[in-house]
Amino acid sequence: MRGYLLAIFLSAVFLYYVLHCILWGTNVYWVAPVEMKRRNKIQPCLSKPAFAPLLRFHQFHPFLCTADFKKIASIYGSDKFDLPYGIRTSVEYFRLALSKLQSCDLFDEFDNEPCKKCVVVGNGGVLKNKTLGEKIDSYDIIISYFMKRKFFIHHYIMNNGPVLGHEEEVGRRTTFRLFYPESVFSDPNHNDPNTTAILTVFKPLDLKWLVELLTRGKINTNGFWKKPALNLIYKPHQIRILDPFIIKTAAYDLLHFPKVFPKNQKPKHPTTGIIAITLAFHICHEVHLAGFKYNFSDLKSPLHYYGNSTMSLMNENAYHNVTAEQRFLKDIIEKNFVINLTQD
Repeated sequence: MRGYLLAIFLSAVFLYYVLHCILWGTNVYWVAPVEMKRRNKIQPCLSKPAFAPLLRFHQFHPFLCTADFKKIASIYGSDKFDLPYGIRTSVEYFRLALSKLQSCDLFDEFDNEPCKKCVVVGNGGVLKNKTLGEKIDSYDIIISYFMKRKFFIHHYIMNNGPVLGHEEEVGRRTTFRLFYPESVFSDPNHNDPNTTAILTVFKPLDLKWLVELLTRGKINTNGFWKKPALNLIYKPHQIRILDPFIIKTAAYDLLHFPKVFPKNQKPKHPTTGIIAITLAFHICHEVHLAGFKYNFSDLKSPLHYYGNSTMSLMNENAYHNVTAEQRFLKDIIEKNFVINLTQD
């Protein structure tokens, strides 16, 4: 009897291993997950932030932790959605990716300063010649993002929002950097050891890509809309995975996108910039913006604060609703929910 049970157990283990290898397309050996737990919390303030009316839940811990991400997902409803707004069919992908990271902390363990003042830095050409770098560096938290948009004619252009060489425009410090596989820097000259890099997950392949990079596995570039980075300049202790709840909040609560689009329309998703602002709303008490204004009336004006691209190259993105986002930004600025540093 014991031999029979042992045979069943070994068969089950072998089957799991085979399915695991088929699923991931790799022979990376199994590693017990690191039971990351939240060591620090967002310190509450005596007063509500100006943007409080926009949120159902304020002071939400935005990074997934191995120990409780399924529990948190069930509390906030992310277990009812597939990627990019939930974890429903991708639990094992998340679990394996998180097992390769070393922390899910929000801030340094000794950082207990409440009521943080944050600035979210966009890529807009309005930042050119504004010399806001020193002011941006003065904030408690500086959030910026990598972004590759498919809004250019005939080809894709990297839009990475560099700091190196543009310190006068955007400063020298970056607290958080949002990225995804098609947009992350691979040049080590752009690495800041004090930056926390946040993976914004849109598809299961994004998680597989991260695991392959962290385990030096073979990178499969199939299934990405543009060739992803083949090396990672960030160390495992610098990397976090954004909770899809943040993206869901941006899409449904802030931009009011429908949950089901007509069959003749491609679903719209928030841009990384709006996701970065939503992240700031959940961890900051005061939020300022820089570089989110585009001059649609002058096609010769600069598109970004870097490079020579002009607004003439900008076009409506099939996956984003630029009009809805501009309307949202105008609304939160006019209501003083945020402060726009690059307002003319």
